[in-house]
Amino acid sequence: MSYISTGVEYSLHCLLYLTRSRAAVEEASVRDLAELQGVPHDFLAKLFTKLAKAGLVVATEGIKGGFRLARPANQITVHDVVVAIDGEKALFDCLEIRGRCAVFDDHAPGWATRGVCSIHAVMQAAEKAMRAELKRHTLADLSQRVNDKTPASYGMQVVQWLSDRAANRRGEKPAATRSGPRRSS
Repeated sequence: MSYISTGVEYSLHCLLYLTRSRAAVEEASVRDLAELQGVPHDFLAKLFTKLAKAGLVVATEGIKGGFRLARPANQITVHDVVVAIDGEKALFDCLEIRGRCAVFDDHAPGWATRGVCSIHAVMQAAEKAMRAELKRHTLADLSQRVNDKTPASYGMQVVQWLSDRAANRRGEKPAATRSGPRRSS
């Protein structure tokens, strides 16, 4: 089982389309983002509810309503998204097995259980390093990495596709009808 859920992955992929980069728009509906990414709509709607509660996105009103980032992409870290979707769960839950050794006969001596369990200490250090790394990377960083490896035409296709979908919701005629491209990261 993964420590970080698929909900985080879905959220990050969809949030990249709201970063105002060359392959993104300022706002989009959850339905459009779900279709664009091939993500189940109902599941993505629940994820965006969590993202909104965490203050990472805000709902936009009106006929073209959807979501936009609540703050600039360079101020939203990957860690922010992980916590919004998965919560502040610990990487490791120590069960204090060290005090259950059969030779202790249900009465573990102080030396056996004193201080932090050595295994738990390693896991705490690993979690600290992982969280620090997740905090180092922002949506803007991820967006730039994706943009660096995709052709400019891809970005134009994505923006046009999302714009056409928004135009359809407003009752306007879209500039072109295209099937949804999928972003590779």
